[in-house]
Amino acid sequence: MPDQHPEQQSAPPRDGVREVKSAARTVDLLEVLAARGDRPARLQELADELAVPRSSMYALLQTLVARGWVRTDATGSLYGIGIHALLTGTSYLDTDPYVRTARPHLDEASEALGETIHLGRLDGFDVAYLATRESHEYLRTISRVGRRLPAHVGALGKALLAERPDAQLPPGPYPRITGNTHTTREALAADLALTRARGYAIDREEGVTGIVGFGFALRYAAPAHDAVSCSVPVARLTAEHEERIVAVLRETRARIETAARRGPAGTPDWR
Repeated sequence: MPDQHPEQQSAPPRDGVREVKSAARTVDLLEVLAARGDRPARLQELADELAVPRSSMYALLQTLVARGWVRTDATGSLYGIGIHALLTGTSYLDTDPYVRTARPHLDEASEALGETIHLGRLDGFDVAYLATRESHEYLRTISRVGRRLPAHVGALGKALLAERPDAQLPPGPYPRITGNTHTTREALAADLALTRARGYAIDREEGVTGIVGFGFALRYAAPAHDAVSCSVPVARLTAEHEERIVAVLRETRARIETAARRGPAGTPDWR
């Protein structure tokens, strides 16, 4: 049998299925560009970061530019994520049955509390934001939807990590986002133990200085992969308001879980 072209060789088998090297390289490139945000990359930077020959990276970039997955500037020397990535991400949100189910309940919770409400999903050791209802009192300049945050720094992530055994926690140390961030496995495990005992997670300025979060895992799957949370500026958080937030989120969780379990027949069990 003739040798495969290097671009078409497969990685070693994983779960009995070989990884397609060219497909993996394409995904790696898109993820690198997405992670750079508003910092466009040059050809050599991408070739170096992904350890790919410059000529191969150029060919891949031109293919993705032509298809709208990557964009380039007028000089053709800078590259960033393209509009087709947005269209695909929007389709994910629009077709996910759990996101559709949760949206009206997020609206109700935000209106009842006057605070920002989030829906997030665990992705490895990160949380991806799937929906946000912003407070009229505290507006972010950039929407969190589609963005990721390390699970150890927020109420969403800690609520979901608490649904899993501590043995699954990475060894650490974890990135420090604020002065209150848990950076060791031991400190995070102690917080998760309190979360399990309490029934919900609290993030006291661990991800954003000046913001406290309360998070509840949504248990329509086991272990839970989604959670709902409320973010509140410290300046507006009183004991009475905290009690009200917890009560509303607990009711919101119950309503979302009930609606999700009544979901339409034939909906795929996405993993």
